[in-house]
Amino acid sequence: MGIPKRIKAISGQHSLVDGIPFQLPVQCAPSPVLMAVFPINADKAKAVLPAEVYPLRLRNNKGLLVITVINYLGTNIGKYIEYSIGIACTHGLKPAPPLLPLLLMNTFGTGQYVLELPVSTKISVKGGKGIWGMPKHQGNLNFNISDKTVSSQYDLDGKLVTYIEIARPSFSFLPLLNIPAVNYCAFRGMLLKSSIYIKGTAGMKLFKFANAKLVLGDHPRADALKTLEIENQPLMTAFIPDVIGTLDDHIESWFLHQATPPSTSPEGFESVIDLPLDETWPSPPSAPIIGETFGNLNR
Repeated sequence: MGIPKRIKAISGQHSLVDGIPFQLPVQCAPSPVLMAVFPINADKAKAVLPAEVYPLRLRNNKGLLVITVINYLGTNIGKYIEYSIGIACTHGLKPAPPLLPLLLMNTFGTGQYVLELPVSTKISVKGGKGIWGMPKHQGNLNFNISDKTVSSQYDLDGKLVTYIEIARPSFSFLPLLNIPAVNYCAFRGMLLKSSIYIKGTAGMKLFKFANAKLVLGDHPRADALKTLEIENQPLMTAFIPDVIGTLDDHIESWFLHQATPPSTSPEGFESVIDLPLDETWPSPPSAPIIGETFGNLNR
């Protein structure tokens, strides 16, 4: 599935949403991306997901933790890093059967539920959260590329949250032709669904050939990840040096619900309404890379 005709048809048009000017489509310049996918306990994953969202299950009760870091070199709202931590999921009234959602993505609402989404700039928080409902907040981030590895560190309040490093794939380059990816997020008491269409050339490693290291630090935002029983061997790693991402302006939403009345109000527009259109980055991360570690780049 490529970019929808509607997005192509309105290319070059202009919008002004929440004070942020956009020239459509909402798209990035060619930018580098690292990805790592680790098996997790699917039952543990369900415990951190809202109603009607279920972990995408492999065989043997395995789910998937998906880490995607993009160093946006140019967008409608400037340059910034985006560090996504999500759980591969399906959406519906009941769980989907194992594996089948990988083939029938539309049928089962296959995507990822985003747990953490720090970014470099306040304008990215204002737009991403206020318009699309993404759980963005400003964090201390970096993105480093060497001949052999690609890595990114995420700090907050002077503490390490997570660090991800992958062995840079040296072959297995595959073309990606406008592949859609679906994100589910919680904001304002609602579950929101958005789509992005990616195009680029990926170096990818699978199964025992995938080589990565994930470190969970001592910041409380890493606590939920520590409950997922992350496995040491990643299922997949990928590096896309020149991705072009096109974010759809079509959004779907549903009320979040639970068996008993909520006792506290969910985060709402008050968290973004007064944010400035500021493209300033905070200082780079500097916390020691120490914590619960998965994977090993020295095998």
